[in-house]
Amino acid sequence: MNRSDLTKLFKAKAVSLGFGAVGISEAVRLNEEAVRLQSWLENDFHGSMNYMENYREVRDDPRLLLDGAKSVISFAYNYYNPEFPTSKCGLKISRYASGRDYHKVLKAKLKRLVRAVETQIGQFRYRAFVDSAPIMERAWAVRSGIGWIGKNGNLIISGKGSFFFLAELIVDIELEYDSPATDHCGSCRLCIDACPTEAIVQPFVVDGRRCISYQTIEHKGELDVELASGNREWIFGCDVCQSVCPFNRFSVLHSEPDFIPKETIGKLGKADWSELTKEQYNQIFFGSAVKRAGYEELKRNIKHITDQSDRR
Repeated sequence: MNRSDLTKLFKAKAVSLGFGAVGISEAVRLNEEAVRLQSWLENDFHGSMNYMENYREVRDDPRLLLDGAKSVISFAYNYYNPEFPTSKCGLKISRYASGRDYHKVLKAKLKRLVRAVETQIGQFRYRAFVDSAPIMERAWAVRSGIGWIGKNGNLIISGKGSFFFLAELIVDIELEYDSPATDHCGSCRLCIDACPTEAIVQPFVVDGRRCISYQTIEHKGELDVELASGNREWIFGCDVCQSVCPFNRFSVLHSEPDFIPKETIGKLGKADWSELTKEQYNQIFFGSAVKRAGYEELKRNIKHITDQSDRR
């Protein structure tokens, strides 16, 4: 097959597996993006996410992830559900964690895609990623023409919104490359003004330490009460900046059975959350991305919200 036919093959297989967008870019070093990342790290906006400092050269250059890398294929997969997985006492979990762990779902789809392509062209060298390696996912999605990075740091897809998971394949095949996406946020600052903890310190720059998603998922140990004071309902993640984004008026319900919210969450009351045992935690969130927080951290988050509620 020529480059055009190979490109069409990869994209067609991706669409058949449910991916909402796919784009391709040349595997090169991300020079401009590397500079921005360095500035973000120097400002300590990554907080305790020390892994962001590791493997910098690898993060900047996909050719260090796969010998002979020629192309980076970026994918986006819809997870939008208009209903939050909210318990009957108002505690919320981010939409993306409402069903089965997306890492497992999308990794399986990427493997199916590779197998489908290999049946037609033979084996090729590749590596598949779903938020699982030092690779700048959003930067590659922009370069591949899928969307642009909004002022809240999320990738926005024109006509579709931002409720999408990202994934990548680095392959040793030369393909046709898409043009980078351009920014369409304009003068809008709804996400900046809506952030409960003022984590978006300037357009396109998020202080991770202030972000509710960071506080409730990545941060270990005791919460900084001052930084977390704006969080009054989220026990895992936060969707506020996405919910107010005008481009998410285009969001449509996903069609992935694995992402259907667990009914158990909606039945839990305040006492159920406060008295949640390790066994119950493992049962309710089995196979869920919520396990990323850990039992002790989830209990910490629950206590923070319920304590604030008691004081109001």
